Amino acid sequence: MNYQAALDYILSFADYERLPRSAVVFDLRRMEMLLERLGNPEAGATPIQVAGTKGKGSTAAMIASILTMAGYKTGLYTSPHLHSFTERIQVDGAAIAEDEFARLVEVLKPEVEAVNGFGAFGQLTTFELLTVLAFAHFKGRGVDFQVLETGLGGRLDATNVVKPGICVITSISYDHTEVLGDTLTQIATEKAGIIKPGSIVVSSPQFPEAMAVIEGVCWEWGARLVRVGMDVTWSRKTFSSEGQSFQLKGLRRKYNLNLPLLGEYQLENAATAVAAVEILGELGVTVSAESIAAGLAQVHWLGRLQVLKRKPWFIVDCAHNAYSAKRLAEALRQYFDFEQAILILGVSSDKDVAGIVAELAPLFGRVMVTSTRHPRALEPAKLADQFSKQGITPEVVGNVTSAVDLALARAKPEDLICATGSIFVVAEVMEYLPKLA
Repeated sequence: MNYQAALDYILSFADYERLPRSAVVFDLRRMEMLLERLGNPEAGATPIQVAGTKGKGSTAAMIASILTMAGYKTGLYTSPHLHSFTERIQVDGAAIAEDEFARLVEVLKPEVEAVNGFGAFGQLTTFELLTVLAFAHFKGRGVDFQVLETGLGGRLDATNVVKPGICVITSISYDHTEVLGDTLTQIATEKAGIIKPGSIVVSSPQFPEAMAVIEGVCWEWGARLVRVGMDVTWSRKTFSSEGQSFQLKGLRRKYNLNLPLLGEYQLENAATAVAAVEILGELGVTVSAESIAAGLAQVHWLGRLQVLKRKPWFIVDCAHNAYSAKRLAEALRQYFDFEQAILILGVSSDKDVAGIVAELAPLFGRVMVTSTRHPRALEPAKLADQFSKQGITPEVVGNVTSAVDLALARAKPEDLICATGSIFVVAEVMEYLPKLA
């Protein structure tokens, strides 16, 4: 089995990143059965599980980078990917090799067929198989830590088979409401499902309803809670289009740090990551201040408020709900000088389109609505309707590459172009823009 055959096999199962998420049937027992047949590879390394609505991927990447700089072999599992499925499974910053991916799928295949043949707990999904592949790869590489970003929710997410460790919950806001619930209390209840008896919880700043849920679950399970923004605080010192510097008062000491990622919210994510690593220090894991500084200074997390071009500025960001769109608009005003802002927007059909448009519309003098190749992409005409309600008539462009061409043709050197709405928009822009150079 080569890589493409292995990937085709994984994608032959129900892939709820491409199918309607309202059809998801969760049951962790099929994951547990498969892992047991494989010798429980998830049990071999200390887990750090990261849930939340916004910032969980960035925070997970920061934690993993710090631990790698501290000399620990560290696995990182994230989703979705920008360009290749192999990006989702990394050890010390290196993606799993295609031949190793294929080899592990060959090992996995007969066990998958046995579990699905049993059938009592439903059929395994693409995301579940990728999660098991990550565990198997981490065990094979002998990692010390496995940093796991949850996929959807937390309580019944495929990653939630790990035993107590450090649980990180980043900012919670409205997203995937058709599955997780339509109130912050319901959504936070699903996210807080990663909390287990004996675990230690690090929470980013939350809306009061979400924090009340997290505090209640921690009390119920006897879990210690560290509140970022209260127990750990930060203040920005300087910033440019290249990154930002900040001072952080942690649980153990003060730090002067540099981060190549832009946005005030990335400082919040960095504070959350440092708090999680400091907790490991309390548990006997040696992580120096120098490792923390180096890990943050060298972290890579593509597609998040990333500058792809100058004169005009060309920025991409994976803002996918109203809250993240609001933070994106704030960051663009704060970090960049420009005359006119041009928006390229494409979103998935299950998103709060009205909320996203309402947050972005005031900033942009020219708007282009488009659609990605992804099967859940919303028709551009429906996006245009939402802008019309804001008094804006956008240009409807059939695909992302055409929107990029049009935006560049319209922009002057002193302008700014921002492409956003989903990771799928960002991926297509990042694949296409270098070809124009």
